[in-house]
Amino acid sequence: MQMLAGARVLVADDDPLLLESVADALILLGADVIRARTGEELVEQLASEGPFDLVVTDIGMPWMSGLTAIHAARSAGISQAVIIMTALEDEGIPAQVQALGPDAVFLRKPFGLTELGAAASKLLDRRSARAGQKDV
Repeated sequence: MQMLAGARVLVADDDPLLLESVADALILLGADVIRARTGEELVEQLASEGPFDLVVTDIGMPWMSGLTAIHAARSAGISQAVIIMTALEDEGIPAQVQALGPDAVFLRKPFGLTELGAAASKLLDRRSARAGQKDV
């Protein structure tokens, strides 16, 4: 089941166990995964290792939140698909993620790895369908 075969994915989370769990799950689905442990590392990896097909980021991280990092990237013209994950109980977060556009999905922790794979697959399929339309 290589749903994400060849996809370049950046995973950012300050929790080492969750970072590895999410990265390992995406690798099992065929993705090439780069890791970041802080918002600062997330921005650095976007700049030095990008472009990525997908970014999976936690919101609450040291230095800069995942949402802030993605907003900064979008402001700089980097518009990769993104999965925003958090355990924070803030009713405003889904709307903030939705404001990032159609290439953004919100996952509340804890979530199943099947749910993660389905969200990643949906985002990548949607982007490749749009890219295909541009080539016509």
